[in-house]
Amino acid sequence: MMKLIFFSASLLLLPKTPKKWYITSAMILLCATTCTLLLYSPHFSPQLISSNLFTDSLSAPLITLTLWISGLMILASQKVKTKKDNYFTLITTILLLNLTLVLSFSMSHFILFYIFFEASLIPTLILILLWGYQPERLQAGTYLMMYTVTASLPLLINLLIISHNSGHLDLTFHAWVGPQLYSAPLLTAWWASCLAAFLVKLPMFTTHLWLPKAHVEAPVAGSMILAGLLLKLGSYGLLRLCEKFPPTLTASTSSFLLPLTIWGAISTSLICLRQPDLKSLIAYSSVGHMGLLLAGLMSNSTWGWQGSLAMSIAHGLCSSGLFALANMTYESTHTRSLFLTKGLQTLFPTMTLWWFIFSASNMAAPPTINLLSEILLLTSVVAISYTMIFPLMLISFFAAAYSLTLFTATQHGPLTTASNPYEVGQPKNYLILLAHMLPIGTLILKPEVITLWI
Repeated sequence: MMKLIFFSASLLLLPKTPKKWYITSAMILLCATTCTLLLYSPHFSPQLISSNLFTDSLSAPLITLTLWISGLMILASQKVKTKKDNYFTLITTILLLNLTLVLSFSMSHFILFYIFFEASLIPTLILILLWGYQPERLQAGTYLMMYTVTASLPLLINLLIISHNSGHLDLTFHAWVGPQLYSAPLLTAWWASCLAAFLVKLPMFTTHLWLPKAHVEAPVAGSMILAGLLLKLGSYGLLRLCEKFPPTLTASTSSFLLPLTIWGAISTSLICLRQPDLKSLIAYSSVGHMGLLLAGLMSNSTWGWQGSLAMSIAHGLCSSGLFALANMTYESTHTRSLFLTKGLQTLFPTMTLWWFIFSASNMAAPPTINLLSEILLLTSVVAISYTMIFPLMLISFFAAAYSLTLFTATQHGPLTTASNPYEVGQPKNYLILLAHMLPIGTLILKPEVITLWI
């Protein structure tokens, strides 16, 4: 854990290095890779760092993802530095968010996890309010806070009930005791209220309205951290909670949540096909992928839980890379409209290749870890009921449809005269995209790093 703290503290040195900043950012990514090797080895038992800190094979990949995305956020935010728009404050905010997320994934006590889970909202809100470039950013921040905090209050009450019944909330213990005196309907309602905070954070369809708004109003660093990490707090909390209680509790809510998430994934995929805004399309695609993740998690199977963690890592890298690409395109065209963003292949064909690679990853094309995670999740859902085959076919088809629509709408067609090619063809942009794609393509060679945690 001291290595993580030293790494986080090193981010403060970035404002002091106005020259060769790209070398500094590359060194940060190297530190994140080193932390991967130091933190994680397959099949290791939970490592107690102190009385309140520990790492295991579920939290270690997410901690590494936090460090990796944080370094790329700084690399992608150099526009703030050239404009002299409170760059030191931005780095400090990213540092605080990075530290909060690392502590969230490292807490051995669920109440402490809840505290840092909520504390991560504050730096995210600061990112949206101070560096968002749209006038509706205050409304987006309000949506983010109200949805998340309102759904989290029942969880806090339920954690106190569990602590009273069990005498502890330690994540290193294997079983907790819930309110067993409740009747079956009340027990199901109690369990649903426990899951509500994480379902909103994930987000589940019908509780997702804050996400596209927050993505559209956030700067590139805010979009990358939202898609790459903050949504993963929801999946991590769900996995931790379901791991500590009997499968019968999850089964009591899966009959309601499973059809809702599958239907939500289909609905958001259809929304993506008719979405004119570039960032909104990527944000709605996140809702569809998280719906598939939730469906696999609710299956209560080993493959479903392994696929949930694999999808968390795969989607975190792929979606963050897509938002970085969307920002690079916005800096060139000064619009997010798919009707006005045309013919980019003529201006910078190398960036067109990157658009195709990330679009293919978003639709789970081989040989990416997105394909592995979707195979695990689809198999686990089909194992529950064969009637799920047809809606899952629609989800896979529509994912390919809107990913190819995203690619063809931006790269083909008549060239607009308002584009500035210089903004896109900078070396740092290629470094950001390569750093996103490298883990997606190489982790498939050793998939047990992100799957074998149970």
